Amino acid sequence: MLDTLKSTAFKQRDGSAPSNEQMMALLVVADQYKLNPFTREIYAFPDKQNGIVPVVGVDGWSRIINSHPQFDGMEFRYSENTVIPEGANSPCHEWVECVMYRKDRNRPVVVREYLDEVYRAPFKQGMKGPWQTHTKRFLRHKTMIQCSRLAFGFVGIFDDDEAQRINEQAERDMGPADVIRDEQPAQLPECPQETADKYRGFVETGKKSASDVMATLESKYTLSDQQRLELIAAQAIEGETA
Repeated sequence: MLDTLKSTAFKQRDGSAPSNEQMMALLVVADQYKLNPFTREIYAFPDKQNGIVPVVGVDGWSRIINSHPQFDGMEFRYSENTVIPEGANSPCHEWVECVMYRKDRNRPVVVREYLDEVYRAPFKQGMKGPWQTHTKRFLRHKTMIQCSRLAFGFVGIFDDDEAQRINEQAERDMGPADVIRDEQPAQLPECPQETADKYRGFVETGKKSASDVMATLESKYTLSDQQRLELIAAQAIEGETA
């Protein structure tokens, strides 16, 4: 079964299979949220540090939202104004709001996502991606996912768009850390999770970049793939929030 998962659901985009350690991290997340990798509710997205980002498809997000015991429905609100972003096929709402209700709360959670903050322009001239062909749908999906995070505290999982942004952030920031990791001795001890959590707080508050934190930690410890991923994700999320 492990070999089947490696060669199908968690197969890398370059055709390679994840390591056993990467598989373990992915399966822990899949088990936590009861996501089925065979139906692509969760799959692997390789990062630039030889790790893996656990990506949940829209169907997976929809299922974990609807299966939450406190979920009591949601609705969407749309701006009256529309715009046509760069490369898009048709106009889209300037913003979309998701209103999510919980059975144990008197007030709903409301999240508004603005198109100009989440839209991704075409990677190459003349090439269109899903943000260009299905702009309204993707903005609605983005709003639903962000609202569910606040309403139910879903952590450690990302959508495909976020995974790509994490990779782009890593390309900009991870060069110095890569050099340090290549030079550090193999006998360095594993980084305690409480230490990694403490330093991740510096990234989340914007006091330090993920690359600076990793450079500091990897001069003393060996970071796991999951710890590196959490640091990169903390900077990506902090950057979007700012």
